[in-house]
This record gives sequence, structure tokens and C-alpha cells, in this order.
Amino acid sequence: MAKSIQTLKTEIVEAGRRVWLRGYVAANDGNISARIDRKSILITPTGVSKGFLKPADLVVVDMEGRLLSGRKKPSSEVHMHLAIYRERPDVQGICHAHPPTATGFAVAGIPLDACVLPEVIITLGSIPVIPYGTPGTPGIYEPLLARIREHDAFLLANHGAVTTAGDVIGAYHKMETLEHFAHISLVARQLGRVNVLSETEAEALYALRERFGVTVTARGKARKK
Repeated sequence: MAKSIQTLKTEIVEAGRRVWLRGYVAANDGNISARIDRKSILITPTGVSKGFLKPADLVVVDMEGRLLSGRKKPSSEVHMHLAIYRERPDVQGICHAHPPTATGFAVAGIPLDACVLPEVIITLGSIPVIPYGTPGTPGIYEPLLARIREHDAFLLANHGAVTTAGDVIGAYHKMETLEHFAHISLVARQLGRVNVLSETEAEALYALRERFGVTVTARGKARKK
């Protein structure tokens, strides 16, 4: 059963509050959206802090980015969200933020693709770095589309991160997992040793994905060596 627009608004506002409280965005950074139906999405507006969103701030646009309802201007990244929704009918929520540690990996051009943490392998698989594109232009999302059917989380070079899921809160949770993984990876690198799981151990974890309801079982496998 499809969620009401009011429910989707409540979820986006809550996800915005969480990304702001955790320091995944600064000032008015980031954007969050939810699919309403095949013809429209709900998205955060430009120029509003995600920590102080109100349901009335959110706007509805059609699949071409035209404003259908709302008093504010849609996020400048609205076309990135729309492109993902067009390519992935299973995606119902998208979160774009700038979590500091994960964005550090994005700036360094280092993907988070090693088989290290079981929960990350099961929920996210690998997280690639998408080549840099100017924010607010097709350049930021066109390179991402080449990988969108293989992954649910992405590092945007010199920019931030994007996560997708079956709902808004799920997309936020994947952002949280991504940043947590990035922080642990950084600490391990600083300690001078990263123990990567064996191929047998990694395959056993991938086999669990379907059992746990992860729909991307065959996609986005992390590096095993």
C-alpha cells in the first residue's frame, strides 16, 4: 500500500533532522526525496537547513522536475534524484549528504569496496567513487547512472554521498551505515592494518542478503582481496 504524502513528508523531515544532528550536512547542504507515484516525487527545497525542515517546506515535482505543489524552489539536485528514480523503479527514497569521513574518502578518490564488516557487506555491498561532476548539472549524475543498477550507495568525488532504498528512512539508515563504515575504515588505515575477509567468508555473507530481504543480492559486491 502506497504511503500518503503526509507520511512521506513526516519521514523526510525526520531524516533531515537526523542527518543534521549527526553532522552529515552543514548549513543548507544535502537533499532528501521520496517517490510519490510513477509521475511525481516529494523533495526538500533549496535554501533550507535539513535540521529545521517543516512539512510545508517540501515540494512536489513531476518526473521532468516541474513544480506541482509547494511554495519553495526544489533542490538544485532534483534532476539527480529524478534520474535515479527513472533508472531504479525499486527505489522509493534517496538521501544525499556530505558525511565528513565518507566525503573524505570521496575527496581522496578511495572507494569503500573491501570486504571488511559483515553488516556492511550484507546491507550495502561495495561503495564506488563516482567521477566528479558540477553540482546542479547533469555532470553530477550521469556518471552515477552507469553504476546505479549495481549499487545502493555511492561516493561522489569531491562532493559527498548518495544512498538509495525502499523508503526514505531506509535511505537515511544506509547513509548512517556508510559513514560508520568510512570512520572504521579510516581508523584501521591509521592503525596500519586492514584485515579483509576471505573469499569464502565474503560469499557466505552475500548468501545471507536474500534471506535478510536485500533485493540487490547479485549487485555491488565488495572487493575480496
